[in-house]
This record gives sequence, structure tokens and C-alpha cells, in this order.
Amino acid sequence: MAWHWRAWGAPFLVNLLLGVPAVVPIWLVWYVLANGPLAEYGGPMRNPTENDGMALWLVIVVPVVALFGLIWWLANEPLRRRTALAPRSFWLLCVLVPFLPTAALIANSS
Repeated sequence: MAWHWRAWGAPFLVNLLLGVPAVVPIWLVWYVLANGPLAEYGGPMRNPTENDGMALWLVIVVPVVALFGLIWWLANEPLRRRTALAPRSFWLLCVLVPFLPTAALIANSS
């Protein structure tokens, strides 16, 4: 199948827009990992005020990530049936593009 820019346009735009609210679950997952498993193995330095334990964070993180995952799936599944992209290319695009707004925020803060 020949590559065509229009085949990439709708999935890219939808997932870029989904990437704006995705900043919250991405940050929450990073916070849990940075103050939990990564800190245990010499990764980022643990937040010194984080003394409530990780159970409280998991009660917050799991529903937020699950809700975003559900919204992401509901937006992309119907789009998949309408696009001319190969399934592998489509899902790779849909997984990677929502990280762009977070990457832009990280690049801007440095």
C-alpha cells in the first residue's frame, strides 16, 4: 500500500488531542514509579515528603489511568476501522503520539 499523508492525519490529530489530558496519567505513573520501584533501585531520588505509602497513590492512579485508557480506546477503535493504515502502523502511532504534549512540556521546563 502506498504511503499517503491523509491516512496518518486523523489518527495523528486525534491522538495529539488525547495527549493533552494524557499529561495527567503520564505524570501520575511517573510519580508512582519514581517514588516506588525506581527509587528502590537507585533511580530518581524519592520525594522526602512522600511518607503516606504507595497504597494511597495507587487508589488515585489506577482509576485515572483506567479512565484515560478507556477514553483512548473508545476514540481509536472506531478510527481504526476507517483508516487505510496497516494495523501495526496505526497502533504504533496511537501509542506514541499522546506522549508528544508531555514531551513538549518537559522540553519547555528545562
